[in-house]
Amino acid sequence: MASDEHDLAAGDFSTWLGEMRRALRGETDADVPCGDCTACCTSSQFVHIEPDETDTLAHIPRALLFPAPQRPRGHVLLGYDEHGHCPMLADGRCSIYEHRPRTCRTYDCRVFPATGLDVEDRPAIAERVRRWRFSYRKPADRQQHEAVRAVAVTLRAGERAASTTRLAVRAVEDPISCPR
Repeated sequence: MASDEHDLAAGDFSTWLGEMRRALRGETDADVPCGDCTACCTSSQFVHIEPDETDTLAHIPRALLFPAPQRPRGHVLLGYDEHGHCPMLADGRCSIYEHRPRTCRTYDCRVFPATGLDVEDRPAIAERVRRWRFSYRKPADRQQHEAVRAVAVTLRAGERAASTTRLAVRAVEDPISCPR
């Protein structure tokens, strides 16, 4: 079996869930064990940057940004190059890592196996997602994981037009599936 086919330890589900919720509230950055993976940086994704992210904006050439549709003035998107790569990715690394956008600071592809939502439209991310395996310290942790997945199914049924990422994040944020 090739090394890229091995399972990856996603961590204890309940611990991950609490940390992810804190990251989504802006209390901390997501702590993702990416290693050498750059799937999210090479999967033709737009990166939303809010006007208050002045440090980030100071480190990205203005020519790479454009107004974010259906967002208030000052919200911008960072696009991707002709290969689907983030233009800030250089030599396989983020050239502005210490100044990266909030979107990048909170992105964690483990949100997809946590919710059971499919990202087949992003093959590099989907490959990584298939490898993550959560652990469970208590039976209640597995039940909590099942609750998050149930919320994701409900959201998917009600919001077919929403992006998979947005649905996954909403399912993780849901207080019913994520009691404290």
